[in-house]
Order: sequence, then C-alpha cells, then structure tokens
Amino acid sequence: MEKDLARHATAGTTENEDNRAGAGSVKPVDHHLDQAIQLEHSLTFTQACKLYPAAIGWSAFVSLGVIMLAFDPQLLGNLYAMPRFKLDFGYEYEGEYIISAPWQTGLSMGNPIGQVVGALVAGYPMEKYGRKSTFGACVILTAALIFIQFFAPSLEVLLVGELLGGLVLGCYAVIAPTYASEVCPLAIRGILTSYVNLCFVIGQLLGNSVCAGTSKLDDHWAYSIPFALQWVWCAIILGGFAWVPESPWWLVRHGRNKDAEVVLRRLASEKVDIGQTLAVIVETDRLEQELEMGSTYWDCLRGVNMRRTEISVGVYCTQVLSGIYLINYGTNFFNLAGLPTDQAFNMGIGFLAVGFLGTIVSWPLIVRYGRRTIYNSGLALLVVLQLIIGILDCIPDRPSNVVWAQSSLMLIWNFFYDISIGPVCFVIISEASATRVRSKSIALATAAQGALGCAMTVAIPYMINPDQANMQGKLGFFFGGLAGFCLVWAYFRVPETKGRTFEELDILFELKVPTRLFGEYVIDHGTARGDNPEDL
Repeated sequence: MEKDLARHATAGTTENEDNRAGAGSVKPVDHHLDQAIQLEHSLTFTQACKLYPAAIGWSAFVSLGVIMLAFDPQLLGNLYAMPRFKLDFGYEYEGEYIISAPWQTGLSMGNPIGQVVGALVAGYPMEKYGRKSTFGACVILTAALIFIQFFAPSLEVLLVGELLGGLVLGCYAVIAPTYASEVCPLAIRGILTSYVNLCFVIGQLLGNSVCAGTSKLDDHWAYSIPFALQWVWCAIILGGFAWVPESPWWLVRHGRNKDAEVVLRRLASEKVDIGQTLAVIVETDRLEQELEMGSTYWDCLRGVNMRRTEISVGVYCTQVLSGIYLINYGTNFFNLAGLPTDQAFNMGIGFLAVGFLGTIVSWPLIVRYGRRTIYNSGLALLVVLQLIIGILDCIPDRPSNVVWAQSSLMLIWNFFYDISIGPVCFVIISEASATRVRSKSIALATAAQGALGCAMTVAIPYMINPDQANMQGKLGFFFGGLAGFCLVWAYFRVPETKGRTFEELDILFELKVPTRLFGEYVIDHGTARGDNPEDL
C-alpha cells in the first residue's frame, strides 16, 4: 500500500525519490482534477474571500451556536461572584454569602457533561440527517431548555436546566468546526475554523459584560436577565436557518452529487468553476473509501485513523490542561485573589477582551506560519507564564501589587492562548481527521476535552474557594506543569497541515510520514490516482 501511494508523493530526499521510482507504472492524470488541486494551492487568502463570500458568511452563521455554548458556563462562573445570586442561593460564611464548592461543582458540570454526551450523540444525526438539520434541531431544543434556567426557583431546578441544556450545547462544538471545514476552500479554511475560537471568546465576553452590567441590581433580575438574553441568539439563528446550505461533502457521501453542485454554486461566486471543486470532493471521498477510512466511531480508533484521532484529542485536551477552564471562574478567581468585586468584574471583562484581540491577531499568523509552529511556540510561552504566576504567589504576605501583577500576567496569558492553542486547535482538529469520519473524530475530541473539563470543574472550586484549598496564584504551578507535559507531546505528535488539501492529508497519513517532515513533504500531482482499490 505505501509503495503504491508513493506514486502520489515525493519528499525531496533520495529515499523518497527511490520510492517514487519503484512505484511501478502510472496511468494518465485526470487533468480536470489536477487543475482543481493546483487552483486550490494557488488561490490566495484575498482571492478566496472575493470568490467565496457566501461560504464565509454561512460558516460564520453556523458558528453562532458556539457563542451560546460559551455564554452559559461563563454566566455561571460570574453568578458565583454576583451579590444578589449569592444572597438568594448561597449561605453565610465568615460574614459574607458564598455559593458552596459542591454546588459550584454541580452547576458547572452541565456544560462539560454536555460536551461529552452531546458531542458523541451529535455524530449520529450529523451523518444521517446532515449538518443543517442537526444544527436546527439543537437550536430549537436550546430555546426550550432556557425556560428551565430562567424560571428556576432553587439550585436544584437550575442544576436540571444546566444539565439538560448542556447536553444540547455540546453539539455545537462538533457542528461548527465540521461545517466550517466543509464549505470553504483551502485558502480560508484555517481562518474560518479558527473563527470557532473567536465565537467562544465572544460568548465568554458577553457573559462577563452582561453580568457586570446587571450585578448591581438588587433583585432577581440581576441573574434572570443574563439567562433571558440567551433567547436572542436562538431567535437570530432560527430567523436565518431556512437559507443555510447543507455541507457539499455530506451530500457527496450520500450520493447526492447534483444537490452538492447546487450548494457549491450558492457558496461560490459565478467566476468559480464548481465542477472542479466537486471533482476534488468526489475524488477525496473515493480515495478514503479505497483506503477503508470507514465512517463509524470504531473506524476513528483503528489503522491510520488512530494517529489522526490522537492528534485531534490531544490538541483539544491541551486547552483544558493548560488552564483555560480558569476563564469560567475568572471573575470569582480575581475576587478571591484580593480584588474588590467591581474591579474583579472589570478584570474579567478585560481578560476576555484581550482574548478577542488575540484571536484576531492569530489569523494572519495562521495564514503565514501554519499550525505546528504557532501551536508549539504559544504553548511553551503559556507554560512560562503560569510558572511565573505561581512563583509570585510564594512572596510572603502577598502585597497588593503582587495581586495586580498576577492578574496582569493572566491577561497576557490569555492573549497568547488566543493567539496560539486556542484558535489553532480548531484548525488542527478539522484538518487532521479524514473527511468520512470528521464529525465523529471531532466528536471524540470534544468528548475527551469535556471529560477533562468535568474533572477541572470538580477540582477548581475546591482549589480556589477560601473555605477549601485557597490556592490562589499557586494554581500556576499546577497548570504550568500539566501544560509542560502537553508541550512535549505536541512537539513529537502534532504535524504541520497548512496548505494541504484533504486528499493530500489522507495520503500523508497513509504513508506514515513522520510528524516533523509533514511540512516539507511534496505531493506529486503529476502522477495518477490508482483506479484499483488493491493499489491503495
């Protein structure tokens, strides 16, 4: 198999030239397909934006679901620091009302549990009914379940609302990057998949901003208004849902090539030869069938797909292990670290505003430098920043200027997180997976990240609450150490996928090209694709 696949690729080395020479005879190239692939590679970012405005718009529209996914846990994290919420639902501790660590843990478990169960469940309807139908069903369910949260008279009822809502919200984390990677051309794929991270930041920023604005209210509207605002996103999405195009890749896999052609025409301008685009999709699907990529969860864990799934799971889990779940407790963390409530809310907003800026700054870097370099360099810097925060916390009596220094370093940490492993993660999980198992591969990665999120949701309240471990800035040692282990793994396992079509990535993984050679390996489109499954 590897010997025959070498007909497609050379790596600029003597060994690889010999492999190509020994691959046997080749057949004439499908020039129509070859032209399409060459066009994919030659298309610049600016050209792609001009030729595919509809694809950009619809990808961004479907990603709105991620804003709801991010808003919910951020809202809860802020409620724990909101005076009125603590008075209505908390208990008195040393003269102040707080929400106990067990209840913080229980309420906050809804979102990560939802990512685990919802992500795994989402894979089935996405493959059977399509990306569009699954997305619409999730939005309708979300709108219905918000009623439970809005009218909750007790923590017990609110817990039920969070758990049920979380099951649906978890689906958006699978739908958005899958859809983005399947409706856009190669030149803008990295930007649109990384836009998912920006939607996470927007949801978190809105959660902080809304709570900062309502926190001074002295009645139940202080926390009821933030819950009600979730309906706004549902209304916006349902208003435009009828016009959302289905994924052309999903249509081709279900034998609906004519429908795929119609969708491709909607996604591109009149200047684009959609026949060439369709040819690439059909050929990639054919190749993956011949390589027996499969389309089930089990297929994600066997053969060459195992490596691809490991990469997706690893880069997604690294987000949790590096400390991103602290964002959900940002305001409470700053408050417990010694900042007054008003300043803690303001710092929480600034924390996420910096993340918003970082994600936008990441886009030209992704286009220019690719995935592996940005991911590993950013992760290394995050390790250093976390360790410095931990060291500062060891200063005796911890003066106020140290608290502000730690808070400022957390702002810097979040900026570099959203330049590197935040957005690049979504690019990698969309590119590392084979197209036939993409939704399920992303679902597995999301579920694994959610499982780790459950562990962090249990642990963080106990680590930061004053009536528990009260670790404060020493959390930097904990997350810095975990991120260090992730950095070692990423160096040896995360390949460079920039500038590769999905077919090329299939070939590189099937050839078992070493991680550090992915970026320089040359795919030879001057040779043919085997017509016999035995050849591949």
